[in-house]
Amino acid sequence: MANARDISRVALVGTGIMGAPIAGHILDAGYELVVSTRTRSKAEGLVERGARWAETPAEAAREADVVLTMVGYPSDVEDVYLGADGILAAAPKGSWLIDLTTSSPELARELAEAAAAEDIHAFDCPVTGGEAGAIAGTLTLMAGATEEGIAPVRGVLECFSNAIFCFGGAGKGQLAKLCNQVSLASCMVGMADALSLAEQGGLDPAQVLEMVSGGMGSSRALTDLGPKALAGNWDPGFLCEHFRKDLGLALVQAEDLEIVLPGAETAYTLYDALCAAGGARMGTQALALLYQDEGTGAAAGLDFDALVQAEEHEHHHHHHHGDDHECCHGHHHGDDHECCHGHHQHD
Repeated sequence: MANARDISRVALVGTGIMGAPIAGHILDAGYELVVSTRTRSKAEGLVERGARWAETPAEAAREADVVLTMVGYPSDVEDVYLGADGILAAAPKGSWLIDLTTSSPELARELAEAAAAEDIHAFDCPVTGGEAGAIAGTLTLMAGATEEGIAPVRGVLECFSNAIFCFGGAGKGQLAKLCNQVSLASCMVGMADALSLAEQGGLDPAQVLEMVSGGMGSSRALTDLGPKALAGNWDPGFLCEHFRKDLGLALVQAEDLEIVLPGAETAYTLYDALCAAGGARMGTQALALLYQDEGTGAAAGLDFDALVQAEEHEHHHHHHHGDDHECCHGHHHGDDHECCHGHHQHD
């Protein structure tokens, strides 16, 4: 097994909102870095700082001691590890494969088993802290491994984190991240609900935000993202479509465990509506737009007519987050999603 002193060459696949700043911290720490991503322009800044470019994940992994991946969806994870130009077939024996993507616990277990069969170490290690945490190097990491298991690569992980929690086994890091997302989901709905109640009730929403922030009603969603929503800043620190994906993964786990997560179901319904209306690439704070009138939504780039069409389509073809999870559209809140945008969008 490689020990920490042996690790000098790191590969990172996926240099998007989170991956690029993580790669920057790895360069700053003095590791040799190879980067690969679908859109090469997103890696140019890193190449200028000394990273080497690889055309494929396989090429990136070929000589690496540690390979980190930060991509979008479980299907992307599967592709970069198991695809034709994938990491698993190319990574050296004894190397470490660490997936930072929020993905499926089942897939994490499959990858760990497939890697072990090739004498390669692999574990899931999703992160939380958003773009700001990635830039500051203060992410929280949730490892599907033991403390002893991550010891050889802890130095690499500490480059971009300030807390690492080890949950003991493959897939358990992913499940822990889904717990984080489920908690955040209800906080996001709470933030948007509170702002809507303040605005419609004639209160100064900024004053309400300040008041709630100092008490039991506070949350990071409220303090960090509420001001952005008030300012009409919908830029992504975390994409709505990725949050919807994470909540869908959580609801699949809930179904497997035969439990109900009403807060997560509500948030999934709202984020699904937001994505259908054109908000998929906005930041998660854009949830507040669903509570606004149609003109405000349109000015921000939403199309509520597209949402109506998507819902009509949904009635014929269940749009699901897992296999046939109907909770996201089982309640319907009225056929025109009145709960989420102000009772007057479609008049």
